[in-house]
Amino acid sequence: MSEWRTPPAVSGEGARDAGTALDDVFAQAARWPDRAAVSRKVAGVWTPLTWRELADEVVSLARGLIAAGIRPGDRVALMSATRLEWALCDFAIWAAGAVTVPIYETASVDQVSWIFADSGAVAAFAGDDGCEDVVRQAEPSAVRQVWHLDRLGEVTERGTGVPAAEVESRRRELAAEDLATIVYTSGTTGPAKGCMVTHANLVAEVRNVTRVEGVGERVLHENASVLLFLPLAHIFARAVQLAAMHRGTLVGYSSDMKDIPGELRSFRPTLMLIVPRVLEKAYNAALLKAEGEGHGRLFAMAADTAVAYGEALDRGRPGPLLRLRRAVFDRLVYGRLRAAMGGRARYAVSGAAPLGVRLGHFMRGAGITVVEGWGLTESTSGHTLNPPTRPRMGTVGPPLPGYAVRVAPDGELLLKGPNVFQGYWRNPEATAEAFDADGWLRTGDLGALDADGFVRITGRKKEIIVTASGKNVAPAVIEDRLRAHWLIDQCVVVGEGRPYVGALITLDPEVFPRWKHDHGKPPEAEPSDLRDDPDLLRTIQEAVDAANRAVSRAEAVKRFRLLDGVFAVGRELTPTQKVRRHYVLDRYAHEVDALYGTA
Repeated sequence: MSEWRTPPAVSGEGARDAGTALDDVFAQAARWPDRAAVSRKVAGVWTPLTWRELADEVVSLARGLIAAGIRPGDRVALMSATRLEWALCDFAIWAAGAVTVPIYETASVDQVSWIFADSGAVAAFAGDDGCEDVVRQAEPSAVRQVWHLDRLGEVTERGTGVPAAEVESRRRELAAEDLATIVYTSGTTGPAKGCMVTHANLVAEVRNVTRVEGVGERVLHENASVLLFLPLAHIFARAVQLAAMHRGTLVGYSSDMKDIPGELRSFRPTLMLIVPRVLEKAYNAALLKAEGEGHGRLFAMAADTAVAYGEALDRGRPGPLLRLRRAVFDRLVYGRLRAAMGGRARYAVSGAAPLGVRLGHFMRGAGITVVEGWGLTESTSGHTLNPPTRPRMGTVGPPLPGYAVRVAPDGELLLKGPNVFQGYWRNPEATAEAFDADGWLRTGDLGALDADGFVRITGRKKEIIVTASGKNVAPAVIEDRLRAHWLIDQCVVVGEGRPYVGALITLDPEVFPRWKHDHGKPPEAEPSDLRDDPDLLRTIQEAVDAANRAVSRAEAVKRFRLLDGVFAVGRELTPTQKVRRHYVLDRYAHEVDALYGTA
């Protein structure tokens, strides 16, 4: 099958929904003025804001922006970690008729300078002192004012003389086709490009995500809650936030990426927004804990049962014996795993990277259904989504209602829909290259469609490795399996123009001490001290051998190298934990040469 178009979910609806995503804030404030809308930690305690309070704060901030001279269409930058104030400023920028330019808190001075210069931002919000220092070092020529998120009162006080009616007027004048945000891509192979996303794009995404079978009834509803800790500067978290607000779901904000389990336990969401690495670490932590307590065999049996149960759900109803085994392990194992994630979550939305099939089945069997989707910044986040009622593991689901996917002759996936962006800011050449002759968006991802329209991703077009023998290798398959091993943190498969496939591997610093203890190694030993240790090499080789069973002999990893240290966001990793492959290959070129005896 080369093309699939999902019909609109609402009979007779137009190609695009009217209005803006900001409208939901004010609509819910009128509907549920005293109901909790959002929550943040104040002095260590989760403290909610009602819908009325949320709307009032947005208006107050917008009045301050207007008083500061922000005009409709002006670009305002927002550099911060995820926090409630991020959302308040985003909404206030829209309410003032302006355009938000989000910037990752990990961005360098050079990256911020480029975004300022390219976007023409006239003002900026900074999330903390570090962000403010970067913003001021960027020496923006057009940025006239910089505001700190911890001192937003300075902005609201400035706007006391601006009538609220002015905000209402500007908000009403916003058209669906107006630009809402310019989201800059990570720019791993060159200067970042600004994706122009309109209010119509955002509204289409929000409405159609919530129209997917089961989403409104089971995942995003009035009694549900979601905790956001992924970067709101990324379109994925931002779109989920807007969809949750559209449905009246309570949204919590946390910037504590170092204690995600603790934040989940205290907030207790019904829905988790995650990247697969979070689930992999949770699974591995549970495995190591069970082994440390002498219950490794019990956990292995529970894991096999959960996987079998998840697989059976795909085929239909599990048999009575499997249901009984699952009930026993639910009391012994799965309940504890869910408790470690807050105890209330029954669904998780996964994005930014592929989810392992076995892990997906395990989580579903353990009582948390992971709903995987796929999309790009250029498609305003998700273009496909697995229905919560019938997810198909190993796929990213069918196109959302009213969206379409086409498979090009070379296997590249192409997209169409009301969510597709308007092009790259001030870059008509890149915009022209982004679309084919028929107006379909080129994604750069390779994949296939099954008979029911479910999309399966097989790799990135630009990442295909061609070995010296001419064999095409998609690195994602084996990389995903290697990263799932409890001792491995990251890996990059290499082999372009080489006689065989190799891999660069880093160790997980959180569990490396456990491995050293179990194997009698000095506790102070670093990975660099043990990179030639026979026991360590044997452990990694076992992981490589297991991963190799998923691919052909020509695609299998023949040799690997252990790297010192870990990959870091802003260096080897993007803010959503994707590996910046070109950067890694450049920085570790000597390690690649060593794999092939050419160092």
